Amino acid sequence: MTNTEEPQAPTGTRIMYRAALARDAADQAEVFYHAVMQGAATHYTLSERKAWAQALPREGSAWGVRQALYTTLVATCDGRCVGFLELDLVAGRVETLYVWPSLAGRGIGTTLLVHAERLLIEEGKGQVEIEASLVLYERLLRRGWESHGEQWVERSGERLLRYKLTKRLNAVET
Repeated sequence: MTNTEEPQAPTGTRIMYRAALARDAADQAEVFYHAVMQGAATHYTLSERKAWAQALPREGSAWGVRQALYTTLVATCDGRCVGFLELDLVAGRVETLYVWPSLAGRGIGTTLLVHAERLLIEEGKGQVEIEASLVLYERLLRRGWESHGEQWVERSGERLLRYKLTKRLNAVET
């Protein structure tokens, strides 16, 4: 996707969910960048968002390497990655969760979380954790996550507020 290409999910278009493939890495870089720069605009200042966006490269090769480090789930529309979640199965934590800004609020992130929770249950985990941005915080609380307080992380000289949250996993939940 170029900077001007914005994925759209026309009415009736299905979002598909699957494990990430190497070809998804370039799209992941763009989803991350735009989710931070546009999607977080009402929660963080421009300088905070620039620092956050610089924390991870805007290059597909870097995201391909991350696919080897984390179990990566993607949401696709017309074969293009429009959202993704990186999961550390051993630690029982969601490392990242990003959705293309124009598609936010349509349940894509929630569905990725449901799939991640299922994978963790299959691994015998009883809890999942995440360090969530202000963008996700309220949504996660509504989904039954428990807050363990504020955290501050520094990115390129900017201090960014986030929250540590956990959720108990139950094998009968979906």
